[in-house]
Amino acid sequence: MSTTTAQQSLWLHTVPDAPAHPPLSGRHEAEVAVVGGGLAGLTTALLLARRGADVVVLEAGRVGAGASGNNTAKVTALQATRYTTLEREHSSGVAAGYAAAAAAGVELVAALAEGIDCDLHRAPAATFAHTAGETAAVRAEAEAAERAGLPVEWTEQLDVPFPTFGAVRLAGQIVLHPAKYVRGLADAFVAAGGRIFEHSRVRDVSVTAPYRAHTADGTLTARQVVIATHYPILDRGLFFARLEAQRSYCVAARLSSGAPPEDLAISAGSPAWSLSRHGDHLIVGGQSHPAGERGVDFDRYQALADFAHRHFDVAEITHRWSAQDPQPYDRLPMAGTYLPGAANLWVATGFDKWGLAMGTVAGELLADRITGVPHPHAGLFSPHRVSLSGTPALLQQNFEVAKDLIGDRLVPPDAADPDDIPVDTARVLPDGLGKKGVYRDRDGVTHAVSLRCTHLGCLLRFNGAERSWDCSCHGSRFDVDGTVLEGPATRPLPRRDPG
Repeated sequence: MSTTTAQQSLWLHTVPDAPAHPPLSGRHEAEVAVVGGGLAGLTTALLLARRGADVVVLEAGRVGAGASGNNTAKVTALQATRYTTLEREHSSGVAAGYAAAAAAGVELVAALAEGIDCDLHRAPAATFAHTAGETAAVRAEAEAAERAGLPVEWTEQLDVPFPTFGAVRLAGQIVLHPAKYVRGLADAFVAAGGRIFEHSRVRDVSVTAPYRAHTADGTLTARQVVIATHYPILDRGLFFARLEAQRSYCVAARLSSGAPPEDLAISAGSPAWSLSRHGDHLIVGGQSHPAGERGVDFDRYQALADFAHRHFDVAEITHRWSAQDPQPYDRLPMAGTYLPGAANLWVATGFDKWGLAMGTVAGELLADRITGVPHPHAGLFSPHRVSLSGTPALLQQNFEVAKDLIGDRLVPPDAADPDDIPVDTARVLPDGLGKKGVYRDRDGVTHAVSLRCTHLGCLLRFNGAERSWDCSCHGSRFDVDGTVLEGPATRPLPRRDPG
């Protein structure tokens, strides 16, 4: 790959600079506090503000810099083989309800984007067979999507420069610049009277209303609180037991021809190859794995770059980035009250890699519920549903968590002297009765942190592709200096002496 490749998403690298919002300091009050300044949180906040509510958004970093600024930019109701899965694990009625919600999410994005300069473009989405062995799965998806009410079509021809073995296509979907779009939502929210505080990571929220959301330097009191942090940060709803964090990767390639494929395509098999576009850039995504998996390194990016070079006229790989997505045990998003009976504490999560459409409809659902308006998908996406078909996956997921929680403590630390750790390499070393992670950066400086996740105490593993310490139990991620990169953890890792 090019040595000039940016380790940042194309979207965050090309979004225009915007004035920063101040961090929360001191005591503030609002009618509604939205925790999380990504797409779901800002959609909720904007819709509420336009209905006259006094809303404050608290964002841990910069608006849109999380999952919302690190995706493939596809807004579509056709989502790989989603409808086959929903019919198999639930029913045709559930699949139809999901399809209606996804289609509504696409159109709500289009409506909210009016007046936002976000390069929105209508394009067909497609699920294709990359090999002959995938054709049956794509045929089944075409039939399931049609039964779910989507106006799909079967095609033998896709706008890609390599052979395919059939595809299901849905016209009229959307590709856009997600960072510009989310910044535009933030601007519209402020114009509607909302307030945003950036660099204001919420560490905890009080148990009863009026709720108090605490950051390092301030407290926000609100009658209603929405947790829209992608992965919920409050353990009281046991969401961590029902979500599995999945990490995936993207590269952006500038094409010599300047003409990426029109179809927003994804293959049906494993590994899956996802194709999107922006200007003269092709975006290739995939290489997914559970968060915290052992042995993750730069090969994840290299596989995507190799795919691009193999099939397209690549002039240069310009950007690479990754993202994390909470996958619900039963494959349905969760949007509604955080706990049964908790009428003023809300959550939106579990978009399973399709957050641009599903996070948008979740934001609308929450805005409706908070203002007393019935929403057609409130029951389908209830966080308190019981999905018996997902029980085996739920049991297996939590068995793996328990195994990692215990098993990683039995793995002996590396037999290495900190001074002998190679550049751009991490090692696990003894730390009294525990373990510490020591990383030597490309300038030769060592960074050492406790490897005990500040969420529930699982031991972390090094992700060589992202140079981060990741938790295999619930997906928290930390920089090499201990800074929280992703929750559910809200507190940094204690630093250690490298020696």
